[in-house]
Amino acid sequence: MSPRTRLWLAIALGLAALLVVGLVLQAFNQLIWQLSAVLPYGLVGPVALLLVLGAALLMAQLGWPWLRAISGRRRQGAEDATAPAAPSNRRQAAAQQLEAIDQTLERIRDSVAREALRQQQQRMAAELERGDLVVVVFGVGSTGKTSLIRALLQELVGEVGAAMGSTTVSSRYRLRLGGLQRAIWLVDTPGLLEAGVDGAERGRRAREQASRADLLLLVVDGDLRATEAELYQALASLGKRLLLVLNKCDLRGEQEEERLLQRLRSRCRELLQPEDVVAASAAPQSIPRPGGRPLQPRPEVDALLRRIAAVLHADGEELIADNLLLQSRHLGDASRRLLAEQRRQDSTAVVERYGWISAGVLAVTPLPGVDLLAAAAVNAQMVVEVAKVYDIQLGRATAQELALSVGRTLAGLGLVKGGVGLVAAALSTTLPALLVSRALQAVSAAWLTRIAGASFISYFERDQSWGDGGIQEVVQRHYDLNRRDGALRQFLDLALSRVVEPLQRKGRELPPRPGGDPEPPPAQRH
Repeated sequence: MSPRTRLWLAIALGLAALLVVGLVLQAFNQLIWQLSAVLPYGLVGPVALLLVLGAALLMAQLGWPWLRAISGRRRQGAEDATAPAAPSNRRQAAAQQLEAIDQTLERIRDSVAREALRQQQQRMAAELERGDLVVVVFGVGSTGKTSLIRALLQELVGEVGAAMGSTTVSSRYRLRLGGLQRAIWLVDTPGLLEAGVDGAERGRRAREQASRADLLLLVVDGDLRATEAELYQALASLGKRLLLVLNKCDLRGEQEEERLLQRLRSRCRELLQPEDVVAASAAPQSIPRPGGRPLQPRPEVDALLRRIAAVLHADGEELIADNLLLQSRHLGDASRRLLAEQRRQDSTAVVERYGWISAGVLAVTPLPGVDLLAAAAVNAQMVVEVAKVYDIQLGRATAQELALSVGRTLAGLGLVKGGVGLVAAALSTTLPALLVSRALQAVSAAWLTRIAGASFISYFERDQSWGDGGIQEVVQRHYDLNRRDGALRQFLDLALSRVVEPLQRKGRELPPRPGGDPEPPPAQRH
């Protein structure tokens, strides 16, 4: 805005302010004149002042929501200005996700797991700037993976024709395709789905390689067998671009080869385009010649090379970006799972502690009845502490309402009565009658508090939602989980040591029961 424009704007605002002040003074004078006509002179000033104050309060009440809305929009605009801009492509989205992972990693206490995730994050950050495409070759043993790579590179890169599982480590080879700016890394993997511990470990490493690939090649030498169909589904589920290579075509006639290609394309049509199923002959068998050396045909991989080049030319940049975005999402999921497990352990410890606090309170001051969850203040405090584990600040009133909701649900579903019955059946056979009532209240309160606490954990894990089934489904599920023989027996073993045995020791010091013969003092014994 130019200085001349600002000057005219200031003059206009000044004239508008003078006009408003003049109108207000004129209205005030009119009010004084009207009041002086109907009121004594001494009351005109105070009444006018009260009317002006009332009008000011009314205007403030009407204008405050409007001002607050404007202020809120300004704050929101400031937050939007400081918030990171929406990513314009997959690379930026992956970079933002990698930065967001830092906040999650800072909360993880397990230094070993945190450092492992941080190293993966740093590796991926470096790959954001990488210049090569990664093509990983898969297949079960002896399908000709290494022969195929050798044919593509036109040089020997490993043993061919050895027994299943001879390729025990992943190998990487670099090549260039004409017209493609980026180089290509071909990665040869061990045969998957092999028997034995070593085969399983090699399979795990191969799948780890697949998670980092931009393009996958699955090599088969015939129709998909059960193991190969399983491998195909596993690779397709990774969300990567996949080419299916029908190798060893020199062993079949043209009609048989076409029939197999059509069958494979039909079986894979839901996940693969027809042109992504390609025939090849990586190591054709030699043709004997009478009186001369056998003729060794050249490998037939031109169709595969053309398809690889077409895919990488058209979608290479998108494949890299998709791969990085997918890896960053997986890494983010892994870090969130680790944090969720840590939070579950911390919140479970909180619930365990408050369960025994409830038992201790009732063991000292037993109350009539065991339906205590609807009124126990200890459960409201437990809700507050569980919420803090999930970085949620709850007010006391909100925590009490949550505790009351779960307590009412336990009572409404008949779970309080059922829980007391389970605990009573276990305690009545091991305790004297004098202690059963007190121990029953204490242990039942601890067990019901455990169920309530587990329900609260589910509520906070679902971002403060009870889910589609509502609070009843959550509470019932945790009740059923805790009443299982193993879980209930483990809890009762703890209850015997923490609640029942202290009560038994204290019971030995109790006075005689009413109506019983008191034990004579030591001096009167004979």
